[in-house]
Amino acid sequence: MIGFGTFFNIATILVGTLLGTLLGSKLSEKTSRTVTDSLGLITIVLGGLNLMSLMDKDYAAAVTGPGTFFVVIFAILFGGIIGSFLKIEERLEGFGGWLQKKFAKKATGSEARQRFITGFVDASLIFAIGPMAILGSMSDGLGQGSNTLVVKSILDGFASIAFAASLGWGVAASAITVGIWQGLLTGVAYFAGAGIPVAMVSAITATGGILMLGIGLRLLKLRSVAVADMLPALVLAPLFTWLVASIL
Repeated sequence: MIGFGTFFNIATILVGTLLGTLLGSKLSEKTSRTVTDSLGLITIVLGGLNLMSLMDKDYAAAVTGPGTFFVVIFAILFGGIIGSFLKIEERLEGFGGWLQKKFAKKATGSEARQRFITGFVDASLIFAIGPMAILGSMSDGLGQGSNTLVVKSILDGFASIAFAASLGWGVAASAITVGIWQGLLTGVAYFAGAGIPVAMVSAITATGGILMLGIGLRLLKLRSVAVADMLPALVLAPLFTWLVASIL
């Protein structure tokens, strides 16, 4: 059934968050920080692995060797400008704050509120940006099965346990973002059919890798990179790939 992978993903995030919050009350602050640092390091590694898409043969053939990196650079730069103008990060945090007021009324303190928002924003970005979210949703929409999303869902479920143990119920709210993003990608793939070039997918994956590096820096508290403001880059990357390939 088309769309099953996304629904299953939402369920695993919610279950993982429930288990994580129950576990989190038994963890010390130092242990919670260690868990978050571990996730930050893992996210950086995953981001680096995604950058391997820069060497994809179809992508390199479409935009030439050096063009693979320049496409991603310009996508990130212009995407960041557009996202900053649209205040995507600010709006996402505002939405997280609204959800906190709506569903987590017990967490009334400013620290608890920020913890909820951080859990929502960071988990949303990690669960939605990765290549498995993009490729899995497209595969699901093309009728090729939801195996990739099922595997991603299981991984997200375990990650939700770790995140929620440190950041609390805000992680559960990321299921909304995942549902909207993956549902949109599945719908696009369903109507576009198999006409999505591999080069465009590689451009999106590589760009997503850079965004994941930014998320890793956030989790490690090295720098609060406005990753959400750079999200338009995921749209610009395939667009620039198409433009360059058309010109060449």
